[in-house]
Amino acid sequence: MTHVGQSASAAGQQGADPAGGAAPDGRATWRDVVAAYVGLTKPRVIELLLLTTVPVMFYAARGVPELGLVVWTVLGGTFSAGSASVFNCVYDRDIDEQMRRTRRRALPRHIVTPRSALVFGTVLGVLSTVILYLGVNALSALLSVTAIAFYVFGYTMLLKRRTTQNIVWGGIAGCFPTLIGWTAVTGSLSWTPVVLFMVVFFWTPPHTWALALRYREDYAHVDVPMLPVVKPAREVGRQIVLYSWVMVATSLLLWPVAGTGPFYPAAAAVLGAVFLLEAHRMWGRTRGTEDLSVIQPMRLFHSSNLYLSLLFVAVALDPLLSF
Repeated sequence: MTHVGQSASAAGQQGADPAGGAAPDGRATWRDVVAAYVGLTKPRVIELLLLTTVPVMFYAARGVPELGLVVWTVLGGTFSAGSASVFNCVYDRDIDEQMRRTRRRALPRHIVTPRSALVFGTVLGVLSTVILYLGVNALSALLSVTAIAFYVFGYTMLLKRRTTQNIVWGGIAGCFPTLIGWTAVTGSLSWTPVVLFMVVFFWTPPHTWALALRYREDYAHVDVPMLPVVKPAREVGRQIVLYSWVMVATSLLLWPVAGTGPFYPAAAAVLGAVFLLEAHRMWGRTRGTEDLSVIQPMRLFHSSNLYLSLLFVAVALDPLLSF
């Protein structure tokens, strides 16, 4: 239950020093160690993933879902996403140590050993499965395990270092929270969460490629073939615009498929128009230049986070505003 793009936290938390300080002799303090373990789970990624889980529960319940169910789903989802992120950090520790954006993570800094991190990730994965199975239902637990496996084996181990399509198909793992939120309430799947699944799927490339454009030298240094590494900024901008249009069209598809009230399509249309304007502006700034200070990819990256957050807030509010 992870991988919303390369992650919403990349611009901040991943590049930050997770330690709270160091002992006078240079050894890590217990606060450093605790912060390091928390950092391995990529908390800001978890925040965004849960933001695509809980609103779907509101829509599935056609109102406010049972509080206990929300608590168990959020807890299980947090451990699930954290587990996948920990395994990702363990596998990628060799390239994380060489990249500016990630070299302050716990494993490159040797605050946590790979063995300890593997144990931590396994415990989180087991806990998430047990919590979702006992506190929610078997289908939600199965979807969670599938998301972890897809992120670790599909994206991290198979796709990331081999193809420019890494985050396109690897991003599927980050779409699972929409399904988990729906099944937590209904116990079954339908076309409604599938549409939201596809919204996140088409959202992931613009979100991640904007970030990868900012850090393309990092990815090039470790031979990770993110699209901005192998294609000029102009082509990256074009691809971002194409995916953005499909994303917005898919978001509007929820209206007829799910039979939403008028609030959701109105919000989706406005948010989509604003995001498309930003995507086109960034594409326009790539004309004749590779200068990132001109292209400003992080502006689109942050806009993508805001877009997804507000869109799913609209999903949650729609049944509450429909009488």
